[in-house]
Amino acid sequence: MGAILLIFAVLMVRLYQLQLLYHGELDKKSEENSIRALIKEPIRGYIYDRTGKLVVDVGPSYTVMIVPSEFDKRTMSLLSSLLEMEPRAIEERIARARAYSPYLPSRLKRDITFQSLAALEEHLPLLSGITYQVESKRSYPTKARAPHLLGYSREISDAQLSHVSAYYRQGDIIGTAGLEARYEPTLRGEKGFEYVSVNSRGQVIGSFEEGMRDVESKEGFDLILGMDVDLQVFAESLMTVNGYTGALVAMDPANGSILAMVSKPDFDPSVMSGVTPSDLWARLNMDPDKPLFNRAALTRYPPGSTFKMVLAAAALEEGIINEQFRVNCTGGFRFGNRVWKDLHVHGSTNVVEAIQRSCNVFFYTLMFKVGFDTWTKYGLKFGFGRTTGIDTGEETTGLLPSTAYYDTRYGKGKWTQGNLVSLAIGQGELGVSPLQMARYAAALANGGTLHQPHAVLFMNNKRTNIMEEVPHAETPMNLSPTTIALLREGMRRVVQEPGGTASLARVKGIESAGKTGTSENPHGNDHAWYVGFAPFEHPSIAVAVLLENSGYGGSKAAPLAGMVVEKYLYRELRRPVPRPASPKADSVATVTQSLRENP
Repeated sequence: MGAILLIFAVLMVRLYQLQLLYHGELDKKSEENSIRALIKEPIRGYIYDRTGKLVVDVGPSYTVMIVPSEFDKRTMSLLSSLLEMEPRAIEERIARARAYSPYLPSRLKRDITFQSLAALEEHLPLLSGITYQVESKRSYPTKARAPHLLGYSREISDAQLSHVSAYYRQGDIIGTAGLEARYEPTLRGEKGFEYVSVNSRGQVIGSFEEGMRDVESKEGFDLILGMDVDLQVFAESLMTVNGYTGALVAMDPANGSILAMVSKPDFDPSVMSGVTPSDLWARLNMDPDKPLFNRAALTRYPPGSTFKMVLAAAALEEGIINEQFRVNCTGGFRFGNRVWKDLHVHGSTNVVEAIQRSCNVFFYTLMFKVGFDTWTKYGLKFGFGRTTGIDTGEETTGLLPSTAYYDTRYGKGKWTQGNLVSLAIGQGELGVSPLQMARYAAALANGGTLHQPHAVLFMNNKRTNIMEEVPHAETPMNLSPTTIALLREGMRRVVQEPGGTASLARVKGIESAGKTGTSENPHGNDHAWYVGFAPFEHPSIAVAVLLENSGYGGSKAAPLAGMVVEKYLYRELRRPVPRPASPKADSVATVTQSLRENP
């Protein structure tokens, strides 16, 4: 009897504790076991081009979820078979999910096929703690790739999780490059929550409607780009079909918006959406052609003769020369004990004719009249040696040599004026990107204003239903109208007049202006450059083209720029299309014919 009474006394004390002392805590745990807050992922914002065409879309993606505290390890073999995942990989995912919260659902595998989903759903009664949800992933409905401009979004990494805001958790999608990364807070939207009832095995049995209201997710804002998607597709095709490595940037001179930005070789951004196979990611990273490298914004090559307008502007603005100043080009320039040869004997040449004919002797002479420090000053004025501020967030400063730079590199007093000879014609240590050169061409086109290059024109605010303009910086260069007029006239003659070096950039019915360049490459063939704009009187497009290891700018880069200008202004090609020089490339005509049939 004593033993029985003791047992009953213990039971009564325990009942007292559970029902009275720990009632609140246990009631909360009971509710947590029966109610679950499921995260409702927002739809990521869409991206449109300047004409309203959808460039970046969202599509459905099926994701397997797991609640670590409810998963039965005895079903590991079945789950591994259904998801085609190694048990060790599943265990690692569960461990990370448990560290975040053992009671909340976490992503186990993203972007499974519909067939895998059907098989999983058939076995769900046997898989406690396992469920799935429909999410979204990026898709690309046009033929444009533009991965270095658009960027891509992918599952957040452990490294990223360690330094981003508390908004993110394991398995979330985050913008990782280009516009997707730069405008991540705008595009991602806001998460919502759905409260559901679950059974003892963690399986959802219905909505929970007692005292808790679901929170709707909010879609991300849309971006409207300055890109002309048809022009982007066309420019990509020209580079691809000829097998060129390099970059092409087209810009609106009036405001600095990017009309097209091509870097080749590149990659299909859709492979980054959803789950990217590790072997594919490794191949992209190890590819010797470096398709992940943004040649439009990160290359740093000497611009060659395309840089001559900077030196000419310095001489004109400082009053060192005027239109009447002439140099007699005999085909060579002597400095010290060395003669620097020109391509031709140009005879008596003024500044306009020197730009037109690309007379090196004229600019060798001019460099020593202007001086190194003044040349550097005007290089900075044109935006070289520093970033442009483009909203893709990825670019190089380039390299604009200065007295301080040479003193640091070679030692004070240990370098000679001979360095200036190469700089006079855009060679030597001088390094620029196609993006910088496109802005330079745009500034010459618009009369002397440096615009911050930007891909995004407007943001569609879905909370206020207002289309908000995205601001950008602009910097007047304060060059005199006379200087601008002389530089532009020289560039016009380069394309339009006999003796110019860019006759292949001409567009029938449209007066264009430009400048070719051929920069020396100690590791192989020279690099081909072209910068220009059109129409001459009221420019609406500025273009910069860089073709690595391709030779002469006038015969390689200029025709591509001319076709891009023609396509943009006429919306079609009217010229006969040349066949590519590369034997491995397909005919340009095949691609352009396709574009004509599918504009």
